[in-house]
Amino acid sequence: MNFDYQEAFSRNIGWLTEQEQATLRNKRIAIAGMGGVGGFHLLTLVRLGVGKFNIADLDTFELANFNRQAGASLASIGRHKAEVLAEQALQINPECDIQIFKNGVQPENVGDFFQDVDLYVDGLDFFAISARQMVFAWCHEYGIPATTVAPLGISAGLLNFLPGKMSFEDYFQWGDRPELDKAIRFLVGLAPALLHRHYLADPSRVNLKARKGPSTIMACQLCAGVAASEAMKILLGRGKVWAAPHGIQFDGYRNKLAHTWRPGGNRNPINRIAIAIARHQLGI
Repeated sequence: MNFDYQEAFSRNIGWLTEQEQATLRNKRIAIAGMGGVGGFHLLTLVRLGVGKFNIADLDTFELANFNRQAGASLASIGRHKAEVLAEQALQINPECDIQIFKNGVQPENVGDFFQDVDLYVDGLDFFAISARQMVFAWCHEYGIPATTVAPLGISAGLLNFLPGKMSFEDYFQWGDRPELDKAIRFLVGLAPALLHRHYLADPSRVNLKARKGPSTIMACQLCAGVAASEAMKILLGRGKVWAAPHGIQFDGYRNKLAHTWRPGGNRNPINRIAIAIARHQLGI
């Protein structure tokens, strides 16, 4: 059958106006990482009717991805993640303009990755420290709004970094610290309320030194819904958008919502205590 954009996304109208839907059709979103959350971010935003994307990943699918990643299946093992997700997106909207960066986001292509981008949605692996530091620094320098929603336990932890507001670097205080220290600061800063800390069934599965940690499909899908909601508000300029140092976490296991405000980010005394505790508990 012939594809018709208006009909395909007509059920969005009501929560969106027809003009707002037309606006989303012409917006471009960059997503780095097509794994745990990135793939769901892409497919959710495509179903919202966003029409243009720059997507990046340098990895291929493997069996260990099956518990949480949108593109992971027997048919996709060994295939490039960004290519698989682009194919899935084009099955939803064949008119999508999708630019694929198969080598991930690197210093030599970061300018192209952010060309004509209206919003960055973070989908990088938790341990992709240097790439994350680079892309958020680029967004801050060039005034590109950026959203990160972290899958933590069975929860989603939201932070927005908006033009003219607190930067990612100022919030997390990474600088030139060792990578393991950056990982701890990232873990604490993502969701300072730590709603997910109460129900970890096997703490031995968390090993920052080995760059390993457990994950759930529930958290990844929660994150996609939250990220798309923020994207809609940012791109259409309506609705309250909280910028860092405000953070929001919803935990599906505990049925709790927390709104945090940490002036100074990880310089805040509460976060500094949490970082010290995390270092002690992890034996670092």
